[in-house]
Order: sequence, then C-alpha cells, then structure tokens
Amino acid sequence: MTFREDFQKTENRASRGGGGGRLAAGGGIGTLLMVGLFLLMGGNPADIGQVIGQQQQVPAGQEQSGGLDECKTGADANNNVNCRIEFTGISVDRVWEKLLPEQAGIQYTEPGLVVFENTTNSGCGTASANTGPFYCPGDQSTYFDGSFFAMLEKLGGENAPLAQEYIVAHEFGHHIQKLEGTLGLSNYNDPGAESNAVKIELQADCYAGIWAHHADDGEDAILNQITPEQVESAMKTAAAVGDDNIQKRSGGSVRPDLWTHGSSKDRANAFLTGFNEGTMKSCDTLGRGVYK
Repeated sequence: MTFREDFQKTENRASRGGGGGRLAAGGGIGTLLMVGLFLLMGGNPADIGQVIGQQQQVPAGQEQSGGLDECKTGADANNNVNCRIEFTGISVDRVWEKLLPEQAGIQYTEPGLVVFENTTNSGCGTASANTGPFYCPGDQSTYFDGSFFAMLEKLGGENAPLAQEYIVAHEFGHHIQKLEGTLGLSNYNDPGAESNAVKIELQADCYAGIWAHHADDGEDAILNQITPEQVESAMKTAAAVGDDNIQKRSGGSVRPDLWTHGSSKDRANAFLTGFNEGTMKSCDTLGRGVYK
C-alpha cells in the first residue's frame, strides 16, 4: 500500500524518541525474538522480566525531542520506513476519528506516536530496538523502531509496506481498546487459546483490517488503492506472529494453553475479517454486542 506522492502533512504527527538506558534482555537472536515478539503486538515493557526471567534496568526518564522533519510528503513515506510509520499514523487517525463515534459512540483521541532508534523511555519502562513496536497504556502512546520490521522475515512474514502498516494499525487498535475500556481485560499471566489476552490481540488485528478497508476510500484518501497482493503480505505477516508459528520456530511444541496472541490462522483471518467487513461489530471478539 503506497501513499499518494502529492500528499503533504501540515504538522509533525510523530515525535522522535529520546535515548534511554539499556534493556537487560540477555543475548542471542532467540532471546531478542522472544522479547520483540512479546511486545510486537501489545506486551508491556514492564513485564519483560516475566518473559525472559530477568529484570530490566529502568533509568530516569528523558524527554522526547523533535519531530520527523524529514518526512514531508507521501513520496517520503514511500521511501523511508520512519516516514511510513508517521504517515500510517495520520491515516489511521483519519479513519478512527470518523468510525469510532459512528460505530461505538466514543470520541476518538489520538495516541502518542514515537519513532525511535536504539533506545527510548516510555510510560511502561525502557524500550530498545529489540523490543519491537508496542502500545503503552500508561502514557497512551505507540512506540516504533523501524529496524525491527526486518525481524519479521525470520518468522516467515514479509517486510513489505502494508505488512509494516498493519503493525502500526494494530498498535493503534490497542489504543482504541484503551478508549473502550477493554484493554485491561488482557492478562498475559492467564494465557490460552480462549483467553482474554488472545481475544484482545485478535480484535486489534481485526481493527487493523478495518483501517485497511477504509484507508483508500474517497477523494481525500492519502493512500493509493490497495491491491490483493498487498493484502496477502499483511495476512502473511499476521500469520507469522501467530503463537503456533513462533512456538514451532523456537523449536518447541505447539502449546495452545500458553497462547497470548492467537494462532497464525486466527490472526490472518482476524485481519481479513476487518478488511472485508470494515465494521467494529465484525471484530467483537469479546462478545460485548455494543457496536452500532
């Protein structure tokens, strides 16, 4: 999915993350993948110790500084991953500021959008390039280091534009859940295929699909028409971060009782459902029945 090259942003949407301390996550790609995948779709940096059995070092906070001044047009977003993150955020904002009041009766407020390199501090603790993208409910902000996207290929996903944009839209989906008051139902200490943790993650996948459904609508859309090949790349990436795929690739057996994000099939199908239907009602994994 590419941006219209003539689109120009009017102000900085993203801030540039400031440096933080070092995340004590051990060494080796296996540990880095485990840490990154835990946070890739919404895990809390403060809970890293539960995942790897270690403690993280959380230094005194530092201010984020400046915006992404080099990101001015859609052409920049098509050529630069950090610009693509920022412009995807602009697009996701536009979709949800219209849909959320219409379909859920809730006013949309923009989450923070922080693009960083190496390390930064969040309201949930220290994040590093190995942490991966995540949403922090403590400061209602999303955090992205674009270099992490390359890790998706190690899991069989694609480091393609819509695949990256799906991840951004997924993290914004967790912000929608925060506004709905449901994000706190997720509990990584109570896993399982039917757990609330999985339901929350699948709903965020579905919300990402809703964004893709609407992102290229209308004359003022900032994205060009989505193609079937681009949808396939997003679905492939959603499947790559399924719990069963991660368990297999880590050399273990498939253990649904340990799932926190859902199977590969369910994650891909959740995105596709949102994309095909475009409604929050179709993403009601929690069975709340509150959507218009």
